[in-house]
Amino acid sequence: MLDELLGRAELKTRIEELEEEKRHLKRRAEAEEERRSEAAKKRQEAEAEVNRLEDRIEGLEERVERLSAEDDIEVGFRRTEAIRGRRREEVLDRLQSFETGPEGALTAMVTDSVPEAVADVLGHRAALVRRAAPCLVCVDDAGLVAAALTPPTPPAPFATWGESFRLDPSWFVPIAPVWVALVRSDLFALGIYDGSEVTLVDDIESDVMGSHSKGGFSQARFERRRDQQVDDHLDRAREVLEAQLAASPADSAVAPGPDADVIVLGEETVLGRFTDLADRTAAVDATGDPDRALRDAVREFWTVRLSLL
Repeated sequence: MLDELLGRAELKTRIEELEEEKRHLKRRAEAEEERRSEAAKKRQEAEAEVNRLEDRIEGLEERVERLSAEDDIEVGFRRTEAIRGRRREEVLDRLQSFETGPEGALTAMVTDSVPEAVADVLGHRAALVRRAAPCLVCVDDAGLVAAALTPPTPPAPFATWGESFRLDPSWFVPIAPVWVALVRSDLFALGIYDGSEVTLVDDIESDVMGSHSKGGFSQARFERRRDQQVDDHLDRAREVLEAQLAASPADSAVAPGPDADVIVLGEETVLGRFTDLADRTAAVDATGDPDRALRDAVREFWTVRLSLL
């Protein structure tokens, strides 16, 4: 009662309230400090994780670079060579003479994807096959032979194991006379190739306008006239080829038979005019007079690229 008279009761109540508020604020401060400590801890852990991941990424990048460098050094052709004539015959004879046990020699014609059998036996060197494709792969299970060749007239894709390599000579050189034609926008040469010699049968040389010079025709008129000259030349070439194919002399020892292949070579821009007459077309770079150009075209087409894997 004395406290009430002196006003101390109210002060004590206020002190208790302030003490309680103080304790509340202290708990809040402690909680906030704990949260800050936890946040700082989490931040430190996150920074440590970031550093660890950065170190791992850097290590992986270094490993990729190292492996790439090793691939560049280790995965490469042992040797490449363009073979023709006698050299081509020697290489094919050696491959054909190779004999091993059952299912010991793998032969595969690869165009797009590498067959599983080739990938299994070559391992990381299968990358070389993709680089050489389209190619004919010859490899044995002991790794004594590993080669890829580019046959001029390749078979359909296949992959087979055997006691020897599957090699058909006709994939690399004609075993019977074939028709071979060289077509350029200003020249046509038709001949017979028996696998060793080229015999010129007929040829056409046309006077086709060259590059446009200043003065005279406009550029558009010049191009129209030149295109017409090229069209006329190609029409004449088709007529000659069709006539020769229809009149193939059966009594000639060198003339191709009625079912002989027709190979048309020349400028890529004009080959489309002969795809219906040809069994195979290919772009080649052959210049000069008809006889020489035809021989050069035949030589280029029937050259085989040999790559040792």
